[in-house]
Amino acid sequence: MRPDYEGRRRDIVASLNGRRPRLLLHVCCAPCASAVLERLWDDFDVTLYYFNPNTHPEEEYIKRGMELPKLLSRAGREDIELIWGPYDPQRFFEAARGLEAAPEGGPRCVKCFDLRLSGTAEAARAGGFEFFGTTLTVSPHKNAELINAAGEAIGERYGVRWLPGDFKKQDGYLRSIRLSREYGLYRQCYCGCDFSKSAV
Repeated sequence: MRPDYEGRRRDIVASLNGRRPRLLLHVCCAPCASAVLERLWDDFDVTLYYFNPNTHPEEEYIKRGMELPKLLSRAGREDIELIWGPYDPQRFFEAARGLEAAPEGGPRCVKCFDLRLSGTAEAARAGGFEFFGTTLTVSPHKNAELINAAGEAIGERYGVRWLPGDFKKQDGYLRSIRLSREYGLYRQCYCGCDFSKSAV
C-alpha cells in the first residue's frame, strides 16, 4: 500500500491549531506552483524558492522564473515573497555525471531531486523557516514516493521539517492546467534539463 502523503500533510495542518508556520516552498515553474499554492497559503506563511540549476538553457530558466511574479499577481497573492536561488547549472551536470543516458524518472532524476531539495532545505535553515516543501509532486510524471523519501531524509539532515505531499491527488494536476490557462502562464514541454528535453 502506497503512503498517503496528502493525509500526512493534512495531519500536520490539523496539529498546527490555526498557527501559520513559515514554509519555504521549492517551485519548479509557475504552472506547478499555481495549484499547490492554493492548497497551502491558508495554512502556511509561504515563501517561494525558485532553485533549479537543472533547467537549461539559461534563457529557459529565466523565462520560467519570470512567470512566477505573473502568477502571484494574477492570483491576487502579491503578498507572497519570491526568492531566486543561485543558478549554477554545473552543479546539476556534476550530479548527473554518468547518468546522462538514464531514462526519465530514473536515478538521474533522483540526483536532481536531491540537489534541489537539499538547496531548499539549506536556504530554509538559513532563513529560519520551520518547514520546506516542493511543488514537484503535482506532476503526473514525478514519483511522489521518491520525492517525499528524499525530502524526509534531507529534512533530518538539515534540521528543517519536511512538508509531505502528493499534490497531483484530488485533481491537482488538472487544476494546474486550468489555472495556467486562466492566468495565461507559459507551460513548458519538458522538465528542465537537456536530457529531459531530448526525451520529448
